[in-house]
Amino acid sequence: MYSREIDGEILTLAASGWTYRNTFVLYDFETETLWYHLNGTDGLTGIAGTYADSVLSEYPSLFTRWSTWLVDNPTSKFLRQD
Repeated sequence: MYSREIDGEILTLAASGWTYRNTFVLYDFETETLWYHLNGTDGLTGIAGTYADSVLSEYPSLFTRWSTWLVDNPTSKFLRQD
């Protein structure tokens, strides 16, 4: 997960339709910057556009199963479509 904030602006990120090395290249609607996670970096790097060479920081995250998460976080809730 990555921060969407840069220079006090909140970006709206979406898939650009492009991939590089089997990974989506993201795009932000506000500045038209393309964002990619470069190997050896912590975050998304602007690879073209207004914020080229800038970085959106990465948040710590954890891959886990819902059942494992629920044991450690029993008050967690989720949204369900009926």
